[in-house]
This record gives sequence, structure tokens and C-alpha cells, in this order.
Amino acid sequence: MAGLLIAGTSSDAGKSLITAAVCRAIARRGLRVAPFKAQNMSNNSMVCRDGSEIGRAQYLQAQAAGVEPSSIHNPVLLKPGSDRRAFVVLRGQPAGELRAGEYATGRRHLAEAAFACYEELQATHDIVVAEGAGSPAEINLRAGDYVNMGLARRFGIPVVLVGDIDRGGVLAALYGTWALLEPEDRSLLRAYLINKFRGDASVLEPGLAEITRRTSMPSVGVVPWLDDVWIDAEDALSVGRWGGGAPGADSLRVAVVRFPRTSNATDVDALAAEPGVHVQVTTDPQVCDAADLVVLPGSRATVSDLMWLRSRGLDEVVRTRTATGRPVLGICGGYQMMVAAISDAHESGAGDVDGLGVLPGSVEFFAAKTLGRPVGSWRGSEVEGYEIHHGVVSDDGSFPGGSAMGATYGTIWHGIFECDDFRRAWLSQVAADAGSPWRPSENAEGFASRRERMLDELADAITEHVDVDLLLQFATEGGS
Repeated sequence: MAGLLIAGTSSDAGKSLITAAVCRAIARRGLRVAPFKAQNMSNNSMVCRDGSEIGRAQYLQAQAAGVEPSSIHNPVLLKPGSDRRAFVVLRGQPAGELRAGEYATGRRHLAEAAFACYEELQATHDIVVAEGAGSPAEINLRAGDYVNMGLARRFGIPVVLVGDIDRGGVLAALYGTWALLEPEDRSLLRAYLINKFRGDASVLEPGLAEITRRTSMPSVGVVPWLDDVWIDAEDALSVGRWGGGAPGADSLRVAVVRFPRTSNATDVDALAAEPGVHVQVTTDPQVCDAADLVVLPGSRATVSDLMWLRSRGLDEVVRTRTATGRPVLGICGGYQMMVAAISDAHESGAGDVDGLGVLPGSVEFFAAKTLGRPVGSWRGSEVEGYEIHHGVVSDDGSFPGGSAMGATYGTIWHGIFECDDFRRAWLSQVAADAGSPWRPSENAEGFASRRERMLDELADAITEHVDVDLLLQFATEGGS
């Protein structure tokens, strides 16, 4: 029974990526490894085959480890609905709300559920690689913490700190994290690693030596910046980092509206991975007007984000595009905004609200959440997705999980664009409707294949640049 906690000096330091890479590297050695995140705060989630909802990052980490994803890998998922409340998903199912004032004090039942899951994983695997949340230096939250040092202290788990050098100040972040912790927590910090480094790593050596001298934590490695490698994101900081640059003359230009409460932005990953498809996340009406395709992604606050859409003038862009036969796609919450009428007594409590009216039907929100893994087809291509929603749309089934009118499409299903044949056929139709010369590449790699290759590339990088033997030694020895 061994464990390791990957903590970060900040959000988006690369904890999720490093955890996935370590899981794959350890699995290659023939060990039974499982990922774990006690609590995740994210609107990017996935439905497992057992019907439970967990964070997308933990789903991918389970795939990296070679285990079937389930709620045991992410027992608590908090989905922000506003700046002051979050919807609670406990063991994969809805479990009420958590208000801002309760965050540090009202989570004891959540902590106990998370601890029980960790114990179960420990009993059935050789090693559990846990991912922290945010930073353990958030000492204002330490009293109720059960995902960073609270988890580590409960089970005596050694901790490795990950610092993102690309954002700057990494040495101060590492030292500051160590310095802010109480002695009992600090004693569990075993090592640190630098992530996202560009250049000659020897330049770092004097600074790393000084950090080790001051903290007694050794460096276990420096992970280089990895081009063209991504992992399903947890927070808004990572949305829209698809490699950029200006679109080419033959590119299919896709504008994705960045809602204040965007959820499951990972739906767009498969579009962005397609050669020649240029994806830009934006709030600019002019960018949306100029694009070949506009995407209204999922939203955790459909009515609120619809009001925001109108305040920006983006509703008129959508209406004009649909009226002139220019492609628009709505996914889940984005689709719900596009129908004629919304009845919401549960998510927002707003009651009856006019939708954009660019697709037929209406939507009604219910207290019960729909979770599922539906399958379907479109013009001979098989389609598989997943459902996570309270709003039920009266669609006509003319598009998988939704409706279509001309070049306007809506679907309540997430993940459908990960289906290669469907994605390429649909994008070809979009390109034709938009008058774009883009065509799918005959030799393009499939999305699932690309994801597996990237997991292997991550594991290769960890094996080459990080002392995995030392990490395993820490895990075996525990926090003593």
C-alpha cells in the first residue's frame, strides 16, 4: 500500500498532466496504479460507464493508469454555478449545493467520503497517485482541507510539489509554499519538480541547489515544455490553449464563445485537433461574425450566460448567421439557449425565459440530473457521447442528441466530436455551407489514437527527465 500526492504551487501548474504521466510511467512497470483526486472544482466533467460523473482530468488519468474510470477516482466534484455557490457531485451523483461561507467548514461529510475512497483504492492497488487542488499554501482553507495536506496528513502520504516555470516566479513559489506550511505539514514535503521549462536546464541549477539547501527538498527533475501535448483541463485557465497562430488560407475558422460559466469546453478539443481547423476562444462579436463556424459551448448557468450573451450583442450575431445559412453549433447549455423557450425553476430559478429561437423546441429544467452514455448516428456515421444536464430539450432528433435546421445545429450530447468519421463528415458539411476550401486530411490521426500517443509521450518525458525510481521510493516509504 503506497501513495504519492502531486501538489502544485498554484492552479494550472501542471498537476493533472504530471499525475497522468506518472500513472502511465508506473503502469508500464507492471504495477497496479490508480489516480485519485479527493475533491475537484471543475465544470469540465465526464460520465463513466457506470453512470457516475467525475472530472475530465481524472477520467483521462484513469485511462493513463489502465483502469476503468469511476467515481472512486474523484469522489467529490464541485461545479461552480456562480462566484458564491457550487453544485456538489458526491460519488458521481448530485448532492446539493455548497455556499461560499461553507467552503472551509461545511465539508466534513465530503471529506469522510473521500477518505473512504482513498482507503479502498489503497487496498486494491500497489500505488495510488493522488492529485492535489490549487495549492497547499492556501492556508486560509487549511482547517477544512482534505485534498492537499489534509489528505497527506490523514494517510501519511509523501508530497511532491510541482512548479510552473513558464508563468515566472517558480523559485519563490516553491520556497513560499514550503515556508507557509505548518511544521507537521512541511514534514511531508519530499521533493519538487519544475514543469514547462524552455531552454537549457543547467541554467536552473544554482537556483535549484539553493531551494534544496533552504528546504531540504531535492529536485526530482525538470520537465520540458511539451509542444502539441495537452490534457483535459480542469479550470478556465486552460481553456483555449490549442496552439494558435494565424489561420491559413485553407483553414476552417471556428470561433468558440467564452461564457462566464463555460462547462465541458473539452468538447472543442477534437475540433482543434483536426488538421487545418483553427479554433479561437472569444467574446468578440466581430470575431464570431467573421468565423466559418460559431460554437456556443456548454454552460453551468444557462440562463445567466444567455443574459450575458445578449449583453455582448452576440445574440444578434447568432441570429444573423442562422438567418443567412452560416454555420452555428450549440452544445448542451449552448443548445438550450438556441431554442424558443426556456423554463427554469431549478438551475437559476428564473422561471420562463425567451431563448434565441433559432432552433425548434423548448427546454425545461428539472431537479433530477440526466447522466448517460447515448449512442446514435448521422448520415451513416456512428456517434457516441455523454449527457450531463438538468435541462431537457424537446428536440426533433434531426441531429445526434438534438436538432438541425439548415446550417444551424444543436446537441445536448457532449463528446460527439471525438468520433472521427462523424467529426470529419460534419466538418465537411460545415465547410461547404461556409464556402470554405477546407477538407479533412486523408491521413489524419484519429482522436483516441492521438490521445493515447500523447499519454505515452508524457510518460516518455517523465521517464527521461524525472527520477521515477525516487518517486516510487518516496511512495513506498510513506510520510514517515
